[in-house]
Amino acid sequence: MDDRPTLDAIRRAPKVLLHDHLDGGLRPETIVDLARESGYGDLPTRDPAQLGAWFAEMSNSGSLERYLETFSHTVGVMQSAEALERVAYECAEDLARDGVVYAEVRYAPELHLGGGLSLEQVVEAVLKGFADGGRDHGVQVGALVTAMRHQARSMEIAELAVRYRDVGVVGFDIAGAEAGYPPTRHLDAFEYLQRENAHFTIHAGEGFGLPSIWQAIQWCGADRLGHGVRIIDDIVVADGQAPELGRLADYVRDKRIPLEMCPTSNIQTGAAKSIAEHPIGLLRQLSFRVTVNTDNRLMSGTSLSQEFAKLVDAFGYGWDDLQWFTVNAMKSAFIGFTERLELINRVIKPGFAELKREA
Repeated sequence: MDDRPTLDAIRRAPKVLLHDHLDGGLRPETIVDLARESGYGDLPTRDPAQLGAWFAEMSNSGSLERYLETFSHTVGVMQSAEALERVAYECAEDLARDGVVYAEVRYAPELHLGGGLSLEQVVEAVLKGFADGGRDHGVQVGALVTAMRHQARSMEIAELAVRYRDVGVVGFDIAGAEAGYPPTRHLDAFEYLQRENAHFTIHAGEGFGLPSIWQAIQWCGADRLGHGVRIIDDIVVADGQAPELGRLADYVRDKRIPLEMCPTSNIQTGAAKSIAEHPIGLLRQLSFRVTVNTDNRLMSGTSLSQEFAKLVDAFGYGWDDLQWFTVNAMKSAFIGFTERLELINRVIKPGFAELKREA
């Protein structure tokens, strides 16, 4: 008898999401609505079903750069306070429907200034959407404000993260194409955040290898690694022998630095060949602080429950494994220790215990 968790059962599990992009999770219907309201005329189609299919097709290119091109349309319709608030509200609603109880959703305020908004107005609109959606649908959503690594506004965005950290912004992130744009270009922002006792994660080890991870940790002081999938390059696996960790991989594991893994997205951008070959299997086996995430729900046509279901199919994971990933994520969240413990002990563990009893 196959008692592995089913997708329907996984949807009922209390899940935690740390790596999800706001502009990568819009509903196709919402994009069409917002394009009509704002006069945005560059959509490839105004039919929501066809638009969803177009995003999926364009995102399966195997190239991070081409994958990122699809965001011109989602960002293009997110240039007003009303649009940002709606997208943030619907994000909270969609995550709650998928059984997510805590999420950190990231976006780059500097990409939403085309309609005349200030950085502060962008942040406040998104925070209102998250707060209203979270209250109405029973999910806690914290914001990560992101700076673009090819731009020069990281200090401004870091200051924004600190200014709004008591009202819903839980941390800072830096994103965009890795090659040619090392995180050390933004060292002043990371040093400022450290002085302010603020949390931050850095996209590293997705489109570029070990030097990107090394810089993010040892030069910039990242609390978490966005993706970090290329840490596998520092692990030697020989037939019949125990995996051998290099110094960087050893350090990442010893320090319990969280890896924000996004399996489907990693395949789309060429960072992994398939779910079955994704490094998450070995990294879980070696007890790295692995977390499971969606990255971009629209582009990847996915949800956190679907990501878990794919791992169940590929690696035969059971409820204990899914709880392990979930507790890892909650431990690694950028909210206070007491809040994290409360969610683990009062929501996550009881929720998984109930599902195990039913299995």
